[in-house]
Order: sequence, then C-alpha cells, then structure tokens
Amino acid sequence: MAQAFQEQLELGYHQDLSFEERFGLLVDREAVIRDNRGLARRLRNARLKQQATLEDIDYKHPRNLDGKMVRALASCEWITEHLSLTITGPTGVGKTYIACAFAHQACRLGFSVHYAQVGKLLQELTLAKADGRYLKLLAQLARTDLVILDDWGLESPDTEQRRILLEILDDRYEKRSTLIASQFPTELWYDKLNDPTLADAILDRILHNSYKMQLKGESLRKNRRKLPHSESDKA
Repeated sequence: MAQAFQEQLELGYHQDLSFEERFGLLVDREAVIRDNRGLARRLRNARLKQQATLEDIDYKHPRNLDGKMVRALASCEWITEHLSLTITGPTGVGKTYIACAFAHQACRLGFSVHYAQVGKLLQELTLAKADGRYLKLLAQLARTDLVILDDWGLESPDTEQRRILLEILDDRYEKRSTLIASQFPTELWYDKLNDPTLADAILDRILHNSYKMQLKGESLRKNRRKLPHSESDKA
C-alpha cells in the first residue's frame, strides 16, 4: 500500500479521484499482492510434478475426457464438501497433468495441496517412524485440504505400508479431499493391495465418496515430435 501511495503522489493522475476512491485503489493493490504471494506459497508447498492448468488441458486427443465434468470440478466445491477424485487410465494419457491442473486450481482458490507419488510417500513415512517424525508428517497431511496420491498401485505396499496408507486415508475421510491417479482401473485396486482386510478398509474410505474419471486411448507421448535419426541409427 505504501508503494502504491508513493506512485499516486509521483504520477499525479489520481488527483481527480476522491479520498475513498484513492484509498480503494491502495487496498486493491495490497489485496492483489497478498493473493499472488499466497498462491506462490501454496504452489511451492504443493510440490507439483508438472506445471499444469485446467485452461491448458487438451480436449482434442481422444482419451474419453469429459469436458463438462472437468468444468464442473473446476469450482473445487468437491474439496469444500470433502469429496475425492480418482483418475484412472493407461500410461501416457495425461493423468498426472490433469491431477496437477486440479491441484493448481485448488491453490488458486486458497486450498492447501500436497502432491506425492505413493511409493515415495510410503517410504518417507516408513523412515519417519524410525526417527520420530512420523506423527508430525501424518498431522501435516491430515491438515492439507487436498492430497494427491499419484502412481497408485504401481508398487504393492508391504504390511507396514498398508497400515500407513490406511492411517492417511482414515484421517482424511469426510474431513479432507484426496485425488488418486492410477494406471490401473479401480476394480484391480483390491488385488494390488494384497491384503483382504486392509484392502476393504482402505478402499471403503476412497471409492464411496469419490468422483471417477476414467481415461482411455493411446499415449499423448506418441504425438510428440521424434528426434531425428543419428548416423549410428541409419547404419
């Protein structure tokens, strides 16, 4: 506000405005700066794998992406209502990009976000049990408005990791939102968890209050420009 006030004094083109109008401009400047700083901080803390926005999503590629659903979820009311979202589909159809785009939108609207690949997160939390950081990290996740669990099912968790996963999801159930991205359809998640009792408990906290986005089609990476053949390739 002080900087904006100095600009008013130096430039002088606000002299015809009333005190209330000039003061309103100062407040607007302060609000914009604070919003921008808040967004930058939330994006930094989110640690998103990709820089993505909903506006840049490609709807031309045939992958069963429902534009109406994306636009409906863009309001992030599902986060306010503590619902979740699952995005499934084969490798390369853009699951991570779409997940990060929703995360970016959530940050825009003031929600806290944390992105993690499931395998790495479980490894980190397993190590945290040994050095005393476990409860602190678990509490941080529980307070986060939206947690993204990417690459779900890529590695089968062991017994300890399944219990950790259940703790994470139990803390969030009907209190916070979770976005899960997986190359495996939800019908296979039960077998991937490899424990009937814990699988029932884990999936019960995910699938019954989630929007479901099922992508199909070929990898978008196939459309990328191929590098020219080297001399050795030609030989």
